[in-house]
Amino acid sequence: MNTLVVTRLEWRRLLVRPLAWVLAALTLAWLGWNFTLLLGSFLAGQIQRAALPDGPGFTDLVAVPLLGQLAQLAFLVVPLLTMSVIAGERRNGTLPLLFAAGVPASRIVLGKYLAILGWLLLWLLLTLAMPLTLAHATHLDWGKLAAATLGIALMLAALAALGVACSSFASHPAIAAAAALILALVLWSVNLGAQMTGINGGAINWLAMSTHVQPLLRGLVSSADVLWFVLLIALSLALATRRLATDKERG
Repeated sequence: MNTLVVTRLEWRRLLVRPLAWVLAALTLAWLGWNFTLLLGSFLAGQIQRAALPDGPGFTDLVAVPLLGQLAQLAFLVVPLLTMSVIAGERRNGTLPLLFAAGVPASRIVLGKYLAILGWLLLWLLLTLAMPLTLAHATHLDWGKLAAATLGIALMLAALAALGVACSSFASHPAIAAAAALILALVLWSVNLGAQMTGINGGAINWLAMSTHVQPLLRGLVSSADVLWFVLLIALSLALATRRLATDKERG
C-alpha cells in the first residue's frame, strides 16, 4: 500500500463524514454572506474613492479581506478536520490494521496529510471563486491576489500538518482538536507581547505565524516567509511520523 492509496482512503472517509460537509456548508455560507457585505461596502464608497488616484480597489477591499476571514475560520475548521485522522484510528483500534498491512508510518502520515490538504485547498478555491466571478466587471490586482492566495494556502498547509501531528500524539480526537487549536493560536500571537513593547524584530517575531502571513496578504512574497511554512510543515510531519513509528514498534 503506497501513499496514494492511503490518501484515497482518507479522502473517501472525508466524503462520507457528515462533519466535513457541515463545515464546508457553514463556512462557505458565512464567507458568501461576508462577500456580499464587503461588495456592498465597496460599491457604496466607489464615488469617494474615484477622487483618489492611488486609492484601494476591489482586491484590497473585497478579495483580500475575504481571504483573511477564511484564515480566521481556519483556526477552528482545521483542528476539527484533522482531529480524527490518526487519533480516531487509535481510539477505534484500526491503527494496528494499517501497521499489519505493512504500511510505513511515513506513508500513513503523508497520505492522510495530503487528503486533508486537498480538502482545504478545495475550500480555498471555492472561496476564491467568489471574487473571481466579478473579474470581468472590475479591475483585479492579479499579483496581489496571487500573493494573498499563496499566503493562505501555506497557512492552511501548515495548520493541517500541525493538526495531523497533534492527532498522532493524542489518544482522543477531542484532545487532538484542542491541542491543535491552542498551538495554532500560540504560533499566531506569540509575538504580541514583543510588539506591545515596541520590538518588531528578533527571534520571537520570526517565530510568529502572523509575521509571515501578513506580508503575503499585502502582496509581498519573500522566500524567508515561504521557508518558515516549509520548515513548520516538515517538522510537524516528522514528529507525527516518529510518533507512529514508535507505536508500530511497540505493537
